[in-house]
Amino acid sequence: MNLAWKEIKKNKVRFLILGSIIFLVSFLTFIISGLANGLSQDNAALIKDLPKGQIYMTEDAEGAFNLSRIDSDLQQEVMGKEKEAVAFSIQMGFLNDQDDKQQSVAFVTSTESRLFQNVHQGEVLLDSSLQDKGIKVGDTLKNNQYNGVFIVKGFVEQKKYSHAPVAYISEEAYHEMYRVKDKQLIYVPNSEPKEFKGLQAYNNKEFLNTIPSYSAEQLSLNMIIWFLVVISGMLFAIFFYMMNVQKIGLYGILKAIGLKTSKLFKMIWTQMAIITMISLVISISLSQLFNVVAPKGMPFTLAIGTITQLSIVFLIIGFIGATLSGLQIKKIEPLQAIQQGEA
Repeated sequence: MNLAWKEIKKNKVRFLILGSIIFLVSFLTFIISGLANGLSQDNAALIKDLPKGQIYMTEDAEGAFNLSRIDSDLQQEVMGKEKEAVAFSIQMGFLNDQDDKQQSVAFVTSTESRLFQNVHQGEVLLDSSLQDKGIKVGDTLKNNQYNGVFIVKGFVEQKKYSHAPVAYISEEAYHEMYRVKDKQLIYVPNSEPKEFKGLQAYNNKEFLNTIPSYSAEQLSLNMIIWFLVVISGMLFAIFFYMMNVQKIGLYGILKAIGLKTSKLFKMIWTQMAIITMISLVISISLSQLFNVVAPKGMPFTLAIGTITQLSIVFLIIGFIGATLSGLQIKKIEPLQAIQQGEA
């Protein structure tokens, strides 16, 4: 530790450059990861916030929930066997506010359940993002498929679907607007897949992938994140390799005076850990600051779990990169290395 720290202080510029690059790569990774999580929430918070369970839709819908229509007899059969089951439907649409301005929403209605919001006929419960657009409790909203008006009963936090704020409406209003009584989906919380004739089961993750654009969006962003992680690993290996090449003479002298190869490896690992942790602390702090100052409309969510996971990955990648670059230390012959270093 002492030897590693002394060398860092002696070669400040080299380690500052390495630390700066690790900071920039890790900071960019945290930002993109935060945007990926934010977009994921913005796209499917309604489903992601449900506990683990099974979502059923009709087999002939072939994974397109908007084509699913579950017969009322079959719905009753499933709900009779599964006491916590809830049947629900989702339809994209719009509401006209008091200034007659259209607001895109995802209409959601369900049977009685603690997992979904239930409202009375003529009422609507909205995602809180619509408050930023001037809608208040008590406002009356219209839809051209609904004869009456919707009175805003209140707001709920973070309920989005397909990048649109959710609007909870009553079953009666939904039936009037879409001329259909059958629900599209049945959700059974805390359950394993079961066989129901004509229904296909999806767990929460599988169902998310049926949402248009969700899997493509997340796949692209996750590919960028892991590409950056691989780049950081390569940078570790390249920089430590270059520094080791420049210090072959020093390593030869240290070996000649009896310093074991294992201690030289410990020195490299310690330097890697110090540089990486300092860079990570700075990048995590700035990414949290970005979370505060980012525009309100920007979907950005960087959870502690994600930060911890990425930090561990960076440390492992750094350890592997430093180890690979240090393998040449084992081959160093003291006399040859000293002569090479003097040359």
